[in-house]
Amino acid sequence: MVLRRASERGRAKLDWLESYHTFSFSDYYDPEYMGYRDLRVINEDRIAPGKGFSTHPHRDMEIITYVVSGELEHRDTLGNQSIIRSGEVQRMSAGTGVKHSEYNPSTDQETHLLQIWILPERKGLTPGYAQKDFSELLREKKLVLAVSRDGRDGSLTMNQDVDVYVGRWSAADECDFQIRPGRALWLQIVKGEFTVEDHLGKDLILRDGDGLALADQDRLRWRSSGPAEFILFDLA
Repeated sequence: MVLRRASERGRAKLDWLESYHTFSFSDYYDPEYMGYRDLRVINEDRIAPGKGFSTHPHRDMEIITYVVSGELEHRDTLGNQSIIRSGEVQRMSAGTGVKHSEYNPSTDQETHLLQIWILPERKGLTPGYAQKDFSELLREKKLVLAVSRDGRDGSLTMNQDVDVYVGRWSAADECDFQIRPGRALWLQIVKGEFTVEDHLGKDLILRDGDGLALADQDRLRWRSSGPAEFILFDLA
């Protein structure tokens, strides 16, 4: 297990944006945190009302956006125009190249989101876009498969052998996740407090923004002390 505390992340602060970087990104560089397997970026962003990222390019990356609160307006050169809201997940495959913009359309509410980059299985793929509302499933299930390579269980597809699960618990709960041979996990805490038992039998407490890497084990058990939210990455 490797614990990545929220307070250890990189930070960027502008008059309209506060961003925390779990892995090296832009002007923040840490050679020990360049990514984890095919997981390359986890940025936690808070965007001020009426502000956002103007049109900019991406290529050869699977980009996942998860809105925690507020709304995010997306436009791209593929012709997509949408609003992403809390409980929704967007996947954009940049492939050979795409340009997009992201704005907070509200006049009075901040947008809080996580943007995730995952390396694709190969370069030069055809760009693509998908978006889905998982709000109902998040109320019914403790662990919801949001993105996967094969699109099973109603998840969005991506061009990499990674499963992305989301969880939003309304009260104290727990999960026992079986890890397939050769796989590794990254647990990213969005909000709340969780307890995880480490390989020595000791409890680790994880809170808002903390991340946990886990490899060479057969299961991960975690429990929350109350309402909580997280994203779990199952990586090849």
